[in-house]
Amino acid sequence: MPLALLALAIGAFGIGTTEFVIMGLLPDVAADFQVSIPAAGFLVTGYALGVVLGAPLMTILGTRVTRKRMLMFLMALFIVGNVVSALAPVFGAMLAGRVIASLAHGAFFGIGSVVAADLVAPEKKAGAIATMFTGLTVANVVGVPLGTSIGQEFGWRVTFLVVAALGVLGLLGVAKLVPEQPKPQGVRIRHELAAFRNVQVLLAMAMTVLGFGGVFAAITYITPMMTETAGFATSSVTWLLVLFGLGMVGGNLLGGRFADRRLMPMLYVSLGTLAVVLALFTVTAHNKFAAAVTILLIGALGFATVPPLQKRVLDQAAGAPTLASAVNIGAFNLGNALSAWLGGIVIAAGFGYTAPNWVGAALAASALLLAVLSGAIERRAANGGRPVAVLPEPAAGARPGDAVHTASAPVSR
Repeated sequence: MPLALLALAIGAFGIGTTEFVIMGLLPDVAADFQVSIPAAGFLVTGYALGVVLGAPLMTILGTRVTRKRMLMFLMALFIVGNVVSALAPVFGAMLAGRVIASLAHGAFFGIGSVVAADLVAPEKKAGAIATMFTGLTVANVVGVPLGTSIGQEFGWRVTFLVVAALGVLGLLGVAKLVPEQPKPQGVRIRHELAAFRNVQVLLAMAMTVLGFGGVFAAITYITPMMTETAGFATSSVTWLLVLFGLGMVGGNLLGGRFADRRLMPMLYVSLGTLAVVLALFTVTAHNKFAAAVTILLIGALGFATVPPLQKRVLDQAAGAPTLASAVNIGAFNLGNALSAWLGGIVIAAGFGYTAPNWVGAALAASALLLAVLSGAIERRAANGGRPVAVLPEPAAGARPGDAVHTASAPVSR
């Protein structure tokens, strides 16, 4: 494994910790700022929307510098945001800190996915992307439970200071291990934007929004759901998050392995099963053992979709992958924001803490329908001998690999 992948995984670990640790601390933060649980859920929604906006913005800015330097800048921005959150005197300031940190998220994973894929042979690209995302999943096994325990013992502010320290470690890892690459020549934003004319790219991003949104509909409100409905003690939420994280690790590695072999069938199975499990969670949430098993499965099935969806976008936008890759990371978080908002609505409407699970099941089922549609369009195009999409020619003077260099997007198996 190239050491650069380890550096990317370290950065992903810090980002993953700050993204998910808020789930375990939501009641504490709400109590400290004297806001309701649904209102505190805006810390999830705000972070997710920041990722959506920051992904394309930071990626466009990143075309002016080398990818390594942009990754370092993004980690520095991440550190600042978490320090602001830790020191926030009012809820609005905490929300601002979350948004600042979130601006680094999408571009880091988007640019990092391109760097990871370029470090290995073509048949190992999804595995390399999965390796980087392992940092994000391991964060849910180690970083998030530890951060939750620290927050419950010493206060949530200490947790965000620790997360900022993780950002420093990530910054040092990128600076030390990621190789310096020359600034891409001939790259133009219009070439990157051209990828969005490909209907398959748009379908993949829509699948990302709905599929991973299904996961967050349930997980955003996991603490009140488990303490009020399942009857767990507050301290047990830490171990439930460990289970969720273990599921994420396993699902991420499984998704990376099979995405390099049978990408679309992997999506059909994972999205379909995810929809069923989320629907069942409305029932299993009333039993401690069943709830714990379900949380493990949600983590596994949710993250089994990540490598194939990210590779799907890279494949279909092969000539101009950087912006599309970053925007797809934003799509994951758009799904997070949408589902957290919808989950808050059904809770506030009096349907109970298990109601967001129905929202999640509906979102995942919708993603499955889009996956089936995408596969049908692809098969029809292949059988008719027509390319899935045609991208523009590279700019004059561009070197191979710098900008658009393919006439049609490859057909995934």
